[in-house]
Amino acid sequence: MRSSLLLSTLSAASISHALSIPTWRHAVNQLATGQNPLASAERFLVELAPGNTRWVTEEEKWQLRREGLGFFDITETPDLGLATKSSRSSVEFPSKTAYNDTIAPLLSHLNKTHMSDHLRTFTSFHTRYYRSDYGRQSSEWLMDQIDRTLNGTGHVKPFKHSWGQNSIIATLPGKTNHTIVIGAHQDSINLFLPSILAAPGADDDGSGTVTILEALRVLLMSDQIREGKAENTVEFHFYSAEEGGLLGSQAIFSAYEKQGREVKAMLQQDMTGYTHATIAAGAPEAVGVITDFVSPALTDFIKLVVTEYCDIPYVETKCGYACSDHASASKAGYPSAFVIESDFKYSDKKIHTTEDKLEFLDFDHMLQHARLTLGLAYELAFAKF
Repeated sequence: MRSSLLLSTLSAASISHALSIPTWRHAVNQLATGQNPLASAERFLVELAPGNTRWVTEEEKWQLRREGLGFFDITETPDLGLATKSSRSSVEFPSKTAYNDTIAPLLSHLNKTHMSDHLRTFTSFHTRYYRSDYGRQSSEWLMDQIDRTLNGTGHVKPFKHSWGQNSIIATLPGKTNHTIVIGAHQDSINLFLPSILAAPGADDDGSGTVTILEALRVLLMSDQIREGKAENTVEFHFYSAEEGGLLGSQAIFSAYEKQGREVKAMLQQDMTGYTHATIAAGAPEAVGVITDFVSPALTDFIKLVVTEYCDIPYVETKCGYACSDHASASKAGYPSAFVIESDFKYSDKKIHTTEDKLEFLDFDHMLQHARLTLGLAYELAFAKF
């Protein structure tokens, strides 16, 4: 069945773009017999749960993902979390929102057209697979958009990796080095043949990427933020290679851990735009707040932010071990949280395929995630830890 599905999905044009005709014919023959023509002997060490590790091939990584299993690929970051200070995760967050009068006017400047315009270009890359040249190109395009958004405030820099697609860090300095991180992952993947098939990745995680970029744009409308008068430094992270096992975020938080960086909070926005399944089920539209493998204290504060700054409620849900980049921050001992577009059972099932397209997304819903992101970033920028 799976081979038949793959053969029906592949086109001669898409394969021959990457392979010579003889190689293409061999690839089709391999698919017909259930083999992966791009299988490699390279091995990767993955962690499926604390203490549960195994060596796998790249194809076996994708099989784990097809089965819905999250994991860390710890091949390059085996020491992440080993130097963790227990005090890092014991941050005390505000008991209520404190900057409502300042944030409310900013919320009106959030614009879903900006998000759709950015996402239209971002999904036009054939794939954003982190080991592909398209992945490199899309990252360079994204970094240019972030630089234009900053327009001279703070700074943006690539965080370079061995696989070619850089992660990106935009920094808005505050009065202290206490750091608030807002994250999303920029890569996409087609789990059948990552190096060949299209992966527009509109929802996963193009939606989160443009959501936090729009929140960054409006956050910069604050004179206090632009002039560095916030109590804390705010960083916006755009991670590479999340689909390969949280590789980009692990590399960054491993570096932060070794540097002794004081990250006080990290929020991940991964998939912010799909509401069809929620509506079809007759369930209320809501922000999905993940409750497993996260900081309970930060998550509770995020619920307050949703209640104050969003027009829709939140719903508690779970996503499992190492399900997105917040897990890398947690492993390094930093308080992290994760929000998603809905109750996890109603989340987008088109991800990791050619059908993860812009046309299936709800930009009004994404605007709610942008409101949450903006509200949280501002509140925590001025919180005293």
